[in-house]
Amino acid sequence: MEEEIPVVICAAAGRIGAAVAAISSIYSNTDANVLFYIIGLKNTIPHIRKWIENSKLKEIKYRIVEFNPMVLKGKIRPDASRPELLHPLNFVRYYLPLLIHKHEKVIYLDDDVIVQGDIQELYDTKLAPGHAAAFSDDCDLPSTHEMVRSVGMQNTYMGYLDYRKHTIRDLGINPSTCSFNPGVIVANMTEWKHQRITKQLEKWMQKNVQENLYSSTLGGGVATPPMLIVFHRKYSTINPLWHVRHLGWSPNARYSEHFLQEAKLLHWNGRYKPWDYPSVHTDLWRNWFIPDPSGKFKLIRPNS
Repeated sequence: MEEEIPVVICAAAGRIGAAVAAISSIYSNTDANVLFYIIGLKNTIPHIRKWIENSKLKEIKYRIVEFNPMVLKGKIRPDASRPELLHPLNFVRYYLPLLIHKHEKVIYLDDDVIVQGDIQELYDTKLAPGHAAAFSDDCDLPSTHEMVRSVGMQNTYMGYLDYRKHTIRDLGINPSTCSFNPGVIVANMTEWKHQRITKQLEKWMQKNVQENLYSSTLGGGVATPPMLIVFHRKYSTINPLWHVRHLGWSPNARYSEHFLQEAKLLHWNGRYKPWDYPSVHTDLWRNWFIPDPSGKFKLIRPNS
């Protein structure tokens, strides 16, 4: 039996089309034995199932898992500025061992990605002994540095954590340490459970509710800061071409076509999503999108 590659992707109401495009891109670019774990809230599950069963995705191997948002009760601080970042599914990555059983190694992907390489390559990422996860370092790709500077993006711990707070300063983490992006994760479940990563992440969520520890300029969402703390100096790195990001950061910032063709995975993190308007490099995303058979999910285009 060839090894099964478990890939976890969330499908949130209003953006199920994103998960569909991501799944379609992975499935079309590999011969590996991929098992998709599609995580949703109770009310979206019938829509997800219908979309898969009534499209060319009906050939994929998948399981739909319901996420119960009650586990987050009392752990999230309400934030009026970008409520979408508080969506319960943003925190699914904290609970991987509770949702996925029997797998030693798991890939987690945000829904706003498409994969142009063979997912087997990402799965083969080496994790150092004692590491529960691998991420992409935010200082890893010279070709993105210019972009990061031009749109004032965060790529250090100072952009995520409020260093005016004692609790943060007491961690002893240099504020100019490079951050990482948890939108693409290769995780070792044995280490994750052994180090009780989920419990540690929950502890920092609760501390934030009490003490408001995250930076107010937070660009990357509230799911990132606890991970930066818990995984500080304790993670392996993913090949930078397997997480080319910031495509959703600004409707004016573009990468070179040559660079995008080299990329194995593209991530539209930021406000400007490829199923929405305005956004950039949408053609690369559109290649993989499969229209909603029920007609509920529609792409937003300038003339639509």
